[in-house]
Amino acid sequence: MHDEEIVRVPAVLDAIGRDGAALGFAMASESKTGALLRALVAAKPGGRFLELGTGTGIGTAWLLDGMDRSASLLTVDSDPQVVEVARRHLGHDARVTFRVGDGGAILDEMAPQQQFDLIYADAWPGKYTHLDRTLSLLAIGGIYFIDDLLPQANWPEGHAARVPPLIADLEQRRGFVPVKLAWASGLMMLVRSL
Repeated sequence: MHDEEIVRVPAVLDAIGRDGAALGFAMASESKTGALLRALVAAKPGGRFLELGTGTGIGTAWLLDGMDRSASLLTVDSDPQVVEVARRHLGHDARVTFRVGDGGAILDEMAPQQQFDLIYADAWPGKYTHLDRTLSLLAIGGIYFIDDLLPQANWPEGHAARVPPLIADLEQRRGFVPVKLAWASGLMMLVRSL
C-alpha cells in the first residue's frame, strides 16, 4: 500500500493549481489532507461544513467532492484575490457559499445555535485565534480538523512556537476526543462528544 497514490482526484485541481501558481500562492492543502477531508464529509450526509481559509479552493474542491447533494459548505478567507480563483472554478456549485473578510469577525458574527458537522480550520482564525468560539460552533459528533502541525518551509516567522501549545490545549479539552496524525502536513482531529 502506498498512501501517496491518491485515486479519484477532483478534476478541477489542476486548473486551480495553475491559477494559484500564477498568483504566487503556495499554501494550498496537500492531496493526502484533501483525500481525508473528502472521506470525513462523505460520512456526514446532509452535513453543514465550515472551512476557515479558502485560499484558492484546493481544500474546498476536496470537500465538495465528498459532500452529498443536500450538504452545504461555508468557506471563509480574508484575501479576495485568492478567493476569486476558488469562485471562478467552484462558484457554480450551489452547495458552497464564499465569505470574504476577517475570519475572526465572521466567527464572532455567527449565531451560537449555528452548528457545523465538520470545521476545517486552515487559517489563524479558528486555530490560533478564536479557538473557543470555533469549537462552540461544532455539533455533537462533529469533527474539528486542522493541518500544518509538522514543520513547513512556508511557515511565517513565529509559527513554529505556536504549534506545541495548540496541540496541548486541544488534547486536554473536555468534551472532545482528540487524535493526532503525523501524516501529510501534520493533522489533528477532535470529535465533539458533549
